[in-house]
Order: sequence, then structure tokens, then C-alpha cells
Amino acid sequence: MDVLVIGSGAREHALVRALLDDPGVDRVLAAPGNAGIALVAPVEPVDATDPDAVAALAVRLGADLVVVGPEAPLVAGVADAVRAAGIACFGPSAEAARLEGSKAFAKEVMAAAAVPTAMAHLCTTEDEVAAALDAFGAPHVVKDDGLAAGKGVVVTDDREAALAHARTCLAHGPVVVEEFLDGPEISVFCLTDGESVIALAPAQDFKRALDGDEGPNTGGMGAYSPLPWAPADLSDVVVERIAQPVVDEMARRGTPFSGVLYCGLAMTSRGVRVIEFNARFGDPETQVVLARLATPLGGVLHACATGVLRDQPALRWRADAAVTVVLAAPGYPEAPVTGGLLRGLDTADAVGGAAVLHAGTAPAPDGTGIVSSGGRVLSVVGVGADLAAARAVAYEAVELIDLEGGRFRRDIALTVATGSRATDVIA
Repeated sequence: MDVLVIGSGAREHALVRALLDDPGVDRVLAAPGNAGIALVAPVEPVDATDPDAVAALAVRLGADLVVVGPEAPLVAGVADAVRAAGIACFGPSAEAARLEGSKAFAKEVMAAAAVPTAMAHLCTTEDEVAAALDAFGAPHVVKDDGLAAGKGVVVTDDREAALAHARTCLAHGPVVVEEFLDGPEISVFCLTDGESVIALAPAQDFKRALDGDEGPNTGGMGAYSPLPWAPADLSDVVVERIAQPVVDEMARRGTPFSGVLYCGLAMTSRGVRVIEFNARFGDPETQVVLARLATPLGGVLHACATGVLRDQPALRWRADAAVTVVLAAPGYPEAPVTGGLLRGLDTADAVGGAAVLHAGTAPAPDGTGIVSSGGRVLSVVGVGADLAAARAVAYEAVELIDLEGGRFRRDIALTVATGSRATDVIA
């Protein structure tokens, strides 16, 4: 089987690595890829949000399966175009991807499926936002209704800051104001073919830019798996109470959802509640979840794409733990400075148990190295016998990488690795 991975981030680099390890996969290609992916697989230039261009590329390359990584291509209809070209595609249709593309639509589906989530108001004016903020009280939760690359949410006690974020969002569409959900956040990826659903191992990510969960929201500064403090039956509960009802409701509406249903959850004092859905693998959680998956990935994704997930045996997991630390460009997330030369990549990748996954990287203009090309530059993954060991590997490796002005959080998985319950709320 030849597999084409669409996307250019660390999530796609993790997918490429996992697919290359699958003995049932003959060839892995990526489009457009990045400088790190190009070291291990052929890459092709493409506008990932152009459905016709992606479908034509898949046909030209003779791909048997297309795996769409980012959300924007899915919302644009890339999966529809690939399937119309007669090629199996892992990823939902544009209509089904509205579960991520519109938070208001996701709330509507959850209500119909009786899925536990936060109370919310859809607002189209500043006055409506103000009324909703006052109705729910602080902490205030304000979300851009559309795609925002993981940075469209503000959680704050400052009413004026909440209003300011709402004004920015209202300039291009509605906003959702929600009640605040207490408790730690968890990410659970559920794979589905539109009927059957299986859950991957839970992970927790860290959204804030700075140590101690300070600073602005980002696309994610690190993650870890497993979660030793979470209920042992969490994945079963998520499938039974959340993912399966949503998949069933989408099928009932005539818009079946196949691919990854990313369930962003809060473990509240009232039980599990859905914060949000995404229509694809999350980044950086994918990096740690796939590092622990022992079942070959390609066969599972192909089963989702071809409607035979029910025939798959139970997933197998490595006992090891995994931690990933994101190296960000200076100025991220507000105004990242790109073009910085990256040194020490090979040395870091050679650390036992470590993997350097590229996110925002490109070949240097003079062809003599690799430079940063985005806000999140690298995800450095460490695997070890437990979270403390995995964390030690990840930080040993990331310390070996030099990017002038680059920074990373030093507290990823620190609380849980030292034996405390992860009680922080990661917004």
C-alpha cells in the first residue's frame, strides 16, 4: 500500500514515521511536507487546501490511501475530492468536518446526541457577548466559532480581555461564549469509519506559552501519555457516552463522519464534559500517542477509510510513556520570527529514545542547513519506561538543539512525573 500524507507539521511527521514502521505500507509520501519529513520520505509541492490539486496529486502518485492531517484541507473538501477520484481517504467530508469548522454546529450535534458539554451562547454582536459573559460569570470562556489553529479560545477572569477577544472574532463571524468547566483537560482521539468507533490512548497537552500555564494560548507547547491519574475506563466512557453517539447522530443526518474525532474533554467535578471536537489528529498529542501505539498504523487508517473498522483486532500499546516538548520560534505565538538556523538536530535525534519531529522548518536558502519557517518549529519526543524517564529523554534532546531566541516550556509533564495528580486546567 502506498500512502500519501497531506500536511506540513509535526503531526504529519509523526504520521509519516508511524506509517514507515508499518510492514504493510510499501511507500509513504508527503505533500507539501517539511524539511524533516523530506529526510525520510519523498515530498511533493501542493496547495493542501485545494481539493482538486490534492486529488490530482494522489492520482498521479498512484496512492492507495490519502491521510489528511490538518483541519483546513478537510473543511475545504479535500477528502471529498480524493474519494471522488476513487482513492481511499482517511478524513471526514467537508460537511462532516463542520464538527470542527463550526463550534455552534458541534454544540447542535451534541445536544441532539445527548452528549455532556458546557452550556453556551452563540453571539453575533458585542452586546450579546456582554450579556452572555455576565450570565455565566468568571472565568470567561470565549471561542471563535470557526477555525483558529488552536488559538481561537480565551479563558480569563478579565471581562475586558474577554470582550476584546470577542471583538476580534466578531470581525469575521460569530463567537461562542461558554460556561467555564473546572478540572484538568484530556485529549482522546477516536477513530471511526462512520459506524464503528475505537479510542486511542488518552493524552494531555499544554496550551499556554509559558511555564506554570501562564501566557497566551498557543497551538500546544507539549504533551504526554499515558495519564496515570485518569480513570482506567476513560476511553470506554468516551466511546460510549460521547464519540459513538456523535458518530451515530452524524450518520442519522446523512453526513457520516469517518476519520478522527478528536474529543477535547474536561474532567469536571460533575464528570466528563466535552470542551470541543476536532476533525483530525491533534498536535502535539499525536506525537506522544503514536509513539506508544504498537499496532501498525496503516492498516487501521485504511480500515477507517474503507468502512471495515469493525474487523480490526483490539489495538496494542507499548508499556512505555512518551513526552513531547515543543521548541518555538522567538516571538511565538504573537509575532514569531522565522528564518533562524537550527543546529544540533542530528545530535538530538541520536539520543536514545528521542525523536526530533519537524513542524515549521525549511531548507536554508543557501542549501547548507535547516531554518525555522513557523511559530512551532520542532516537537522533541522522549520515550521511556515511565513519564519521568520519558521526560528526561525529551529534555536532554531539546537542550542539544540551538535556535537563536527559541524557547520551550520546562514543565511539560512535570507535575504528573513527580507523582502528583495533574490538576492544572490547560486552556
